[in-house]
Amino acid sequence: MTVKRMDNVGIVVENLDAAIDFFTELGLSLEGRAPIAGDWAEGVTGLPGMRVEIAMMRTPDGHGRLELSRFDAPPIAADHRRAPVNALGYLRVMFAVDNLDDTLARLAPHGAEVVDQVVQYQDAYRLCYIRGPEGILIGLAEELGK
Repeated sequence: MTVKRMDNVGIVVENLDAAIDFFTELGLSLEGRAPIAGDWAEGVTGLPGMRVEIAMMRTPDGHGRLELSRFDAPPIAADHRRAPVNALGYLRVMFAVDNLDDTLARLAPHGAEVVDQVVQYQDAYRLCYIRGPEGILIGLAEELGK
């Protein structure tokens, strides 16, 4: 059996409300928000005493979801938010956008900063990496010629 589809990508944040606001401004919609705890959650994560609040965000096309998590317990084990692009592990989430300049302008009040610069790849894409809420690395790509 092969993978049927990707269900979601998870990102751990400190400020869940700010992350929801940021990704809502990007165009995702809040599908649901809930506290998670108990034996089943501890069993799947391997974290005894786990208490977390999650927010599930859905992409506009309905095919992708982003799970934002804020842990109450146990304490955060490591912080990779400011890791460079070539760090091992989680790298980034990339989103296709209609208008890159407009998207950057709308996200700036939410703390988004372009990592270096907006570049053009051939006649196909304009793209950049930004640091979003809490330094999360996010890629944005505008397809050209469509």
